[in-house]
Amino acid sequence: MATKRTLTEIKKNVEFLVGEKVKLRANKGRKKVSVKEGIIEKAYPNIFVVCIDGGYNTVRRVSYSYSDILTETVEIIRSSNDSDMQVS
Repeated sequence: MATKRTLTEIKKNVEFLVGEKVKLRANKGRKKVSVKEGIIEKAYPNIFVVCIDGGYNTVRRVSYSYSDILTETVEIIRSSNDSDMQVS
C-alpha cells in the first residue's frame, strides 16, 4: 500500500533530476505508450513539469503528478554514463 512517505521519496527523486535530460514513458491507455525525451524543468508540491522539444523550433511543456509515477502510468528513465537508470 502506498504511503505518504512513498510519495515524498518520489518527489525528492524528481527534484534531484530538475534540469537533467530524461526519457519519459507514459501509458496513454488502450495499449498506447508514448516515449518522449525532455528536460525536467520544475518540481512543484503536487506536479512536475517536463519541457519537450517538439521540433521545428517549438517547445512543449507537459505536467505530471507524482502519483502518476506511483501508479506506474509514467516512468522516468535517466541516462547516466550510457547506462539507463529508472526513477521510481
